[in-house]
Amino acid sequence: MAKNWKLETDEAGIAWLCLDKADAKANVLASTVIMELASILDSLEASPPAGLIMYSGKPGSFIMGADISEFGDFGSADEVARLGKLGQGVFLRIKALPCPTVVVVNGVCLGGGLEISMMFDYRVGPTSDSKIFGLPEVKLGLHPGFGGTVRAVQICGVRAGMQLMLTGNPVSSKKALAMGLIDRIAGEDDWRAVALDLVAKKPPLAKAPLVDRIMNLAPLRPLVKNMLIKQVSGKARKDHYPSPYAMIDLWAKHGASSKTGYDAEAESFGQVMQTDTARNLIRVFFLQSKLKKQGNKTDVKIKHVHVVGAGVMGGDIAAWCALRGLTVTLQDREQQYIDPAMQRAQKLFAKRVRNDAARAETAGRLRADVEGSGAAEADLVIEAIFENLEAKQALYQDLQQKMKPGALLATNTSSIRLEELRTVLREPQRFIGLHFFNPVAMLPLVEVIRCADTDQAAMDIGFAFTKGIGKFPLDCMSAPGFVVNRVLAPYMGEAMALAKEGVPLAAIDKAAVDFGMPMGPIELVDSVGLDIAKHVAAILTTGTDREMPETGIDDMVEKGMLGRKSGQGFYRWEDGKAVKPAAAGGGIPDDIQDRLILPMVNEAVACLAEGVVANADLLDAGVIFGTGFAPFRGGPVNYARERGVPDVVSALQKLAERHGSRFTPHSGWSDL
Repeated sequence: MAKNWKLETDEAGIAWLCLDKADAKANVLASTVIMELASILDSLEASPPAGLIMYSGKPGSFIMGADISEFGDFGSADEVARLGKLGQGVFLRIKALPCPTVVVVNGVCLGGGLEISMMFDYRVGPTSDSKIFGLPEVKLGLHPGFGGTVRAVQICGVRAGMQLMLTGNPVSSKKALAMGLIDRIAGEDDWRAVALDLVAKKPPLAKAPLVDRIMNLAPLRPLVKNMLIKQVSGKARKDHYPSPYAMIDLWAKHGASSKTGYDAEAESFGQVMQTDTARNLIRVFFLQSKLKKQGNKTDVKIKHVHVVGAGVMGGDIAAWCALRGLTVTLQDREQQYIDPAMQRAQKLFAKRVRNDAARAETAGRLRADVEGSGAAEADLVIEAIFENLEAKQALYQDLQQKMKPGALLATNTSSIRLEELRTVLREPQRFIGLHFFNPVAMLPLVEVIRCADTDQAAMDIGFAFTKGIGKFPLDCMSAPGFVVNRVLAPYMGEAMALAKEGVPLAAIDKAAVDFGMPMGPIELVDSVGLDIAKHVAAILTTGTDREMPETGIDDMVEKGMLGRKSGQGFYRWEDGKAVKPAAAGGGIPDDIQDRLILPMVNEAVACLAEGVVANADLLDAGVIFGTGFAPFRGGPVNYARERGVPDVVSALQKLAERHGSRFTPHSGWSDL
């Protein structure tokens, strides 16, 4: 008897198949689920029904995808390929049934969930505007393995099908209908009638548009392949992310053939599963879960947030909170300081909220508040003014007179230790840090900062708030630079030292991007602001025993060369983009990449050894989501372990001998 499936046949002989995974909030295609489906198909093949309609028993959700927790159990490439072929075989039995088949998707339908859906004759999507249909395997360093590389192209065509797989980005029901991925859209009240109508009328099956069928012809595939490779290579290097290139090769060789495409897909899946990239990206997927599991459940609900400081950070924090459904009041000294933040917020809402009524509702949740009256109503007050101890403390003394009992006060400070800030507070143990990163709408991490005696209940509220607005919290002890700034500072400092030595700027940035960083450190310094980089470096030099190199930026800051915000830093900036001169030949040190990357890794180990973060997994997650550290390398500690700790320590020692004591390996390496 199936534990996860329920099969019922109505009076008309139509079989209704419901997937409702036992003891789970969401459906995933675990091996047991697929094995049970195979048994159910035995009975359907032995006695074919008049039609088959599959649906989900989970409200608002269909199938999240494969059970990624089982991926670690897979063995060699050949074994993975064999398992893939078994899964494909089960799904293809649905396609081969001699009766009309319909799948009703009522919510999230990703990965293997979409692959099984594509084996049905007809697909019905929900009325929701949410982007729920997707093949996101590429984001795990993989590609579809249950027939998706074949069926996506067969149904949607080369253009739409390949984009669905190569980007990994989901689409809405409306978009899915336009691209032929689904056949109908139906609400909760009428999906059964729509499904029955499809079974009865048996309309023509979806197939790719004519132009895509022409593009799929063998003589044209090499030309289209080159276009796809050009598109992908602009975003991901093959040596860093091999799976999109594997997908392109599969299609170019087999043209989504039902005869050869499935076996080729399984064999290719087995190969990409063995790559370091896939292993590390799967690890990053689970690191996200670890970040989300921090803290205990709390009954406190944050509904109203009051933000003080309408600069870039404070204004964008306020806008993001409003976007995520909270009531927000934004305070600054005068309206003229709030207006630019409100204008940026409108741009964010226009980009993220397509429905006019919903966008107006979102904008209505954000209110300018020069007088600061919102502080008395807020559940959470976030201070985001300039980095000055006395100014912040004066603000806290005023705020604690206004805030309602039980409300939480937090700071977005990037460098000042909480122990110093909280000395003027009546309840210092309930004061926490909520350190966001710029740009707020893009970077997913928030450092949730505590002191040694911080009330755990206050931290739990911070964790719940952070997760509630769609960010990843990182539990950090109060320390100079916390984690992200502390790890980034030596990286940016070494880049500026290389620039001072005369190494071409573009070559410095290229060395970091070649390693896998999303942006070069010189461009990053310019983006952050040279004045801020100088300030953070001073904090770290004073607060830790780490030596910073000579960077030569003091004169630049005095001359107003602050980077992107002033139009000139290391680079000249036009329309928000750096104008980069071509790298001249020669003058590039052979150890340039290690000089940039290993100080980050060394500082990460220092954070771990000093207890700023509880363990290596959380540290790796924080550095990945806070700095963009090459995700396919799995984080700085994971990178060191894969490269070999003795090798990294030896490389640091050699750098220290050549360039100075700032490269001296931290004593914490012995703990790894």
